[in-house]
Amino acid sequence: MSDAALLRRLLRQVRPYWGHLGALFALGLLASPIALLVPVPLKIVVDSVIGGRPLPSFLLPVVPTALTTSPGAVLAVAVGLLVLVAALNQLQALANKYWQTYVGQRLVLGLRAQLVQQAQRLSLSYHDTKGTADSLYRIQQDAAMIDTIMVEGIIPFVAAAITLATMIVVTMRLDWQLALVALAVSPPLLLLSSVYRPRMRRQSRRLKKRESSALSVVQETLGALRVVKAFGQEARQTDRFVRRSSEAVAVRLRLALLEGLYGLLVGLTVALGTAAVLLIGVRHVAAGVLTLGQRPGSNRTSRAPNGPSRCSTSSPRCPNGCTHGRWAARRAP
Repeated sequence: MSDAALLRRLLRQVRPYWGHLGALFALGLLASPIALLVPVPLKIVVDSVIGGRPLPSFLLPVVPTALTTSPGAVLAVAVGLLVLVAALNQLQALANKYWQTYVGQRLVLGLRAQLVQQAQRLSLSYHDTKGTADSLYRIQQDAAMIDTIMVEGIIPFVAAAITLATMIVVTMRLDWQLALVALAVSPPLLLLSSVYRPRMRRQSRRLKKRESSALSVVQETLGALRVVKAFGQEARQTDRFVRRSSEAVAVRLRLALLEGLYGLLVGLTVALGTAAVLLIGVRHVAAGVLTLGQRPGSNRTSRAPNGPSRCSTSSPRCPNGCTHGRWAARRAP
C-alpha cells in the first residue's frame, strides 16, 4: 500500500472526528501568533528602553500614552507583555495537550473496536495460520498508531508549516538576505529525510514482525500451559521467547542507531545554518540594516525558519514515529 492510499484510508477512518480534528488544528494554529510575540518583550527592552527607540508600531494603539513617556514605564510594558505572552503560551500548550489526548484516544478506541469486529469475522483457518497473538498485537499496538499519525503527526506538521510560512514572511520583511540564509538549510534537511526515512521504515517493519513473533511464543505457551508442564518444556519455551525477543532487541538497536545518526546530521546542519544567520545578522546590525533588538540571538524571529522545518523533519515522532505508524496502519486487517 502506497503512502497516498494509506492516507486516503486514514482520512476515511477519521471522518466521524473531523470536528474534533478541526478544533485541534485551530489550537495548533494559535501557536503561530504566540511564537511571533515571544521575542517582542526583549526587542522592546533592547531597542526602546536601552536604545531610546519608540515602541513597535503595532503596540502603540493598545499601549496608553502615559506608559511610553519614560524608560521605566516602557520597561514595565515589556515585563507585563513578557508575563502575558508566557501565560498565553502555557495555556495554549495545556489546551492543545488535553485535546490531543482526548481526540487521539477516541480515534484509537474506534479503530480497536473495528479491528475486534474484523478479527471475529475472519475465518478459523486464518487464525490457525497466523495465530491469535498477531491479531492481539495489531489490536493493542498497531491500532494506537492512528494517534501517532493523525494527531501527533499530520496536524502538528501542517501547523508547523503554517508557522514556518508566517515567520518567513516576518523575517523577509526584516531582512530578506537573512531569511534566504536561514532557509538555505531546508534542502539539506529534506535530503537527509529522503535518505534515512526508507532505512528507518525497513527497520520498523522488521521490528514489528519480531515483536509480534515474540508475543506469539508467550500466547502459545500460556494457551497450552498444561501440555508444556506435562512434558517439562518450560525451559525450551523460555529459550524460544528469549531468542525471538533478542532478535527484536537487535533490530531496535539498529533502528536507534539510525535515529541517532539522523538526529546528529540534522543537528549539525541546523547549527551551521544558525551560525550563518548569526554571522550575517551581526554584520547587518553593524551596518544599520537591523536594529540591536532584531539581531540573531536576541530575537527568535531571525532563527524561526530553522525551528519549524527542523521540527517537521527530525522530531522523534516524525519521521520515525510516523514511520512506525504507517507500517502499523498497513498491518491492520
